[in-house]
Amino acid sequence: MPNYQLQGKTAYKADLSNINRLVAYLDNPHKDFKSVHIAGTNGKGSTSHMLASVLQEAGYTVGLYTSPHLKDFRERIRIDGTPITKQTVIHFIRKHKAFFEAGNYSFFEMTVALAFSVFARKKVDIAIVEVGLGGRLDATNCLSPELSVITNIGLDHTQFLGDTLGQIAGEKAGIIKSNTPVVIGEYQPDTLAVFQAKGASCNAPLIKAYETTVTDFPTDLKGSYQKHNKRTALVALDILRGNGWHITDKHIKQGLVQVVSHTGLLGRWQVLQENPTVVCDTAHNREGLEYVLAQLEDMPYTVLHIVLGVVNDKDLETILPLFPKQAQYYFCKPTIDRGLDATILCERASHFGLKGKTFATVQKALEHAKNQAADEDVLFVGGSTFVVAEIL
Repeated sequence: MPNYQLQGKTAYKADLSNINRLVAYLDNPHKDFKSVHIAGTNGKGSTSHMLASVLQEAGYTVGLYTSPHLKDFRERIRIDGTPITKQTVIHFIRKHKAFFEAGNYSFFEMTVALAFSVFARKKVDIAIVEVGLGGRLDATNCLSPELSVITNIGLDHTQFLGDTLGQIAGEKAGIIKSNTPVVIGEYQPDTLAVFQAKGASCNAPLIKAYETTVTDFPTDLKGSYQKHNKRTALVALDILRGNGWHITDKHIKQGLVQVVSHTGLLGRWQVLQENPTVVCDTAHNREGLEYVLAQLEDMPYTVLHIVLGVVNDKDLETILPLFPKQAQYYFCKPTIDRGLDATILCERASHFGLKGKTFATVQKALEHAKNQAADEDVLFVGGSTFVVAEIL
């Protein structure tokens, strides 16, 4: 099956006809549960996990659909934080194999169909569903949710979504549904008019999280960028409360400090060890990396070590200038076909004053960095979801 996570552009299908045919064949399972639909360039995964954790704390049975996975395919589909079983996946494929083989379905479309089928069969009270890519033509967009959420807009996946913030916002705005409230997480002058126009055409109330006063609660997600995601989640929860969902401040407080244990979220400013401090983060585009690298620079250290790898369709001209020149770099290639050769990355990075050595694998790069780092140093691993996946 064409798999975007491994292959990139050739596996992407900008078309809803396949998913509509799939869910119709499965007796429209997406109509059997309530949902919150979340799009955005950055933050949609963290926001999804925050919402799921709080709703679990409130006693609801919660489905959670996210992508991509880091270690195990089943991370994408969870109920109350627990990944679906291997047997569930096997049974689904065996049962529908003939139909799947007769159609031209992508890996993502079939995974969405599996998730919705499981959520319906398990009778979840609500499913938190993260968009895969874009929104308007994403396979998850067959949903009619209780609430839509758009975290933010950045210049990522421009080969599919457009090369301006306004164009990308138009694709994300495709999840806005008729008479369904939509939360906008962050203010961006190039995108607000797009959301307002789409909301008005759909008679969808537009709630600006960045203008909303909320009671702050701590969270176990420690990235500085999480303040935006947390505020977006809090506003979304307030809307759900207004629509009759029983969610107390105690549920919110307990849910936000147990996101990782409740949902299994990995790779978001995750501290792997101390002395030296080793941190990993899946941020991989300009907007995400700006937050992560700013937090990294604020940390006390004697020497900063960075294990860096990317995929081959990454716009290096937009991200490499963000990285600190004084750090020691360990360039590597994630072990997927889309991984960019470490030698090429090293050469391109040198144009921006980033100096270091190349390594055949992520693990070898990390091992060498640990050997070079003193207790008072900081070691960061990132640049790609796939790099982080290999060291967790």
